[in-house]
Amino acid sequence: MTEKVAEHLVSLIRRHGVEHVFGVPSGDWLPYMESMKKGGVEFVLVANEASAGFMATVYGWLRNVPGVCYATIGPGATNLSTGIGSAFLDRSPVIALTSEPSESMRGRTTQMAIDQHAFLKPITKWSTRLNESTMDGVFQKAVHIATSEYPGPVHISLPGDIANKDVPATRPYIIPTPVLASPDDASIRRVEDLFKKAKRPILAVGLSAVRLGLGDYIKSVAERHNIPVVLTPMAKGLISEDHPSYAGVLFHALSNRVADTYRQADLVVGIGYDPVEFNYEEWMPEVDLIHMDSVPADIDAMNYPSVLNVIGHPGEALKRLTEMDSILSEWDMKALEERRNAMFAEFIPKGDFFGPLSVLSILRELLPDEGIMTCDVGSHTHLIGQAWRTPHPYGQIMTNGWSSMGFGIPAAIGAKIAQPEREVVCVTGDGSFMMMAGEMATANRMGLNIVVIVLADRTLELIKIKQGRKSLEVYGTTLSNKDIPSPESMFGVPILTVKDEDSYREALEKAFRIDGPVIIEALIDPSEYNGLILQKHK
Repeated sequence: MTEKVAEHLVSLIRRHGVEHVFGVPSGDWLPYMESMKKGGVEFVLVANEASAGFMATVYGWLRNVPGVCYATIGPGATNLSTGIGSAFLDRSPVIALTSEPSESMRGRTTQMAIDQHAFLKPITKWSTRLNESTMDGVFQKAVHIATSEYPGPVHISLPGDIANKDVPATRPYIIPTPVLASPDDASIRRVEDLFKKAKRPILAVGLSAVRLGLGDYIKSVAERHNIPVVLTPMAKGLISEDHPSYAGVLFHALSNRVADTYRQADLVVGIGYDPVEFNYEEWMPEVDLIHMDSVPADIDAMNYPSVLNVIGHPGEALKRLTEMDSILSEWDMKALEERRNAMFAEFIPKGDFFGPLSVLSILRELLPDEGIMTCDVGSHTHLIGQAWRTPHPYGQIMTNGWSSMGFGIPAAIGAKIAQPEREVVCVTGDGSFMMMAGEMATANRMGLNIVVIVLADRTLELIKIKQGRKSLEVYGTTLSNKDIPSPESMFGVPILTVKDEDSYREALEKAFRIDGPVIIEALIDPSEYNGLILQKHK
């Protein structure tokens, strides 16, 4: 029986283990929605197309399949681009579908139409157009490109008149499986030679290490040679904060404490280190660098001429480091423990006021270890990046490559849909919450048990802090008047307003028992941020 394009596209999506498509529909999209109803793929209606891209990004991480999102022509595609950018710089496999004018209208002046391929080219790995005669090959190539290193988004436009066209008989469909080869043996031997000569090597672990599942290797190398490990924020969860080698997270709160360790290093071993989070030269001492990743290091070669690129899957090189004799490490691991303990002591709430540290401390106590916490972009992100204890990879989800405000709530929805068995909480600032408040209607309509904690200080606190440090007048950062009363619900979602630790703990315990989404508005004193967020690292 001949399939229509819409039916066949849905079957291709489903073959890759994708069960959800996120987006805002249009008239041209209706045949695809009808096919999804019959084809085992749920269409998730969102409030804003950017959210569709954020949700697909998180879905791709947690399901290890391409996340799929859709937007209509023109403004739908431009809205979606914010979410596509997250998939691009946060490294998630995503297939972004958009409608476009029919063949007869392509290139002509017509309502809503822009050159979407030119617009999306800088933030996608590939942008192409669907054709009924070649769609199997196009989709295979799109998935292969999206899932290959670095993973990222591919854009496929759907001509407005294609959905109900017949698909010609197709060849057997092959699901592409990207394979990342091991580095050549000469590179691995060079790694061993450099490592043997080092007295104080340090492992710098990035987000690629999460994607490639390198946690056990990293712990084994650190334990074998008695050396420290630093992480980028998106690599949290690969090694426990209580591990003897744990030295902290680069770039975020109290980064000066982390610097006290890495400044002593005589060799940096970057493992899955992606500079999209934090460039090497922003923090690294001028020492030799071994860079193990799927792509070469992006580093200032003038100031760091000694870089060994070990390209491919780092597993074999790390395995060899675990099998060699232990080096004569000169690291003082007792001093490292003292620095680590002193740093975490700074994150214990102090005084009689209710601030962000109290919010995070009580949440960490009540959220199960297997739960997921997503966060947005703002002052709180810097605290979470360092202070939040993350028991497993993707136990804390942030955007630190794209770093878009508005990420947190869609990320929580995407995480809950991808892994419904886990408790999911979002921590966001009130500025970011205002951007994506409409997605609370999405969470409520789908009956998702997520808790959204809004750190309400009524300002863009991170910008306010930066203004103060530049001795500038505080201007343009006020979000709302502090005397505006808090509502009891939004889009049918209950709002629990709290202003101290006792009421917050009670609200959080209640929120975890409620069937459906809950918003906790935490009226905090933001003064803790200023002493904990630091900008200098070298």
